[in-house]
Amino acid sequence: MTEADIIKGCQEGLAVYQKELVVRYSPMLMTVSRRYSRDDESAKDILQDSFIKIFKHIHKYREMGSFKAWLRRIVVNTALQSFDKLSFKREIPGLDDIIEPASNMPDVYAYLGAEELIGLIQLLPEGFKQVFNMYVIDGMTHREISQVLGITESTSRSQLLRARNYLKNLLKQQEKIRV
Repeated sequence: MTEADIIKGCQEGLAVYQKELVVRYSPMLMTVSRRYSRDDESAKDILQDSFIKIFKHIHKYREMGSFKAWLRRIVVNTALQSFDKLSFKREIPGLDDIIEPASNMPDVYAYLGAEELIGLIQLLPEGFKQVFNMYVIDGMTHREISQVLGITESTSRSQLLRARNYLKNLLKQQEKIRV
């Protein structure tokens, strides 16, 4: 079955194509879901809710962009909707003018395995994790993040800076444990 066959079959509501979509894309979408969740159970819930939305809205998919990107966007949006956005509204005074410093730190993320990196990202506080994932992994701008999460761009920048510092501290702790 080709991707086009699966899309057409799902748009027609045929179960065999829906099953193929789930089987073929679940591993990729579960990885996305895990990046935004605390544990595997909540990741599974997000994935299940995402598939419900995918099947409900697949008739809206147009072959103008990547089908995988369309699927990933649904998972990200579903994950973000499952979190309390009010936590972002509590900005800490004095952080509006933080400018991210140029980093002299080597790209340590390149030396980590995928599972190890996902594990570290899951340890981030929710706000840090969401902004980090959206900016670093999904390639969104601070403007896009601010619009999706209903926060200011400066909050997005400060959350990213804090997430990076948090990860750096986690990496230092792991290094101490290994020695």
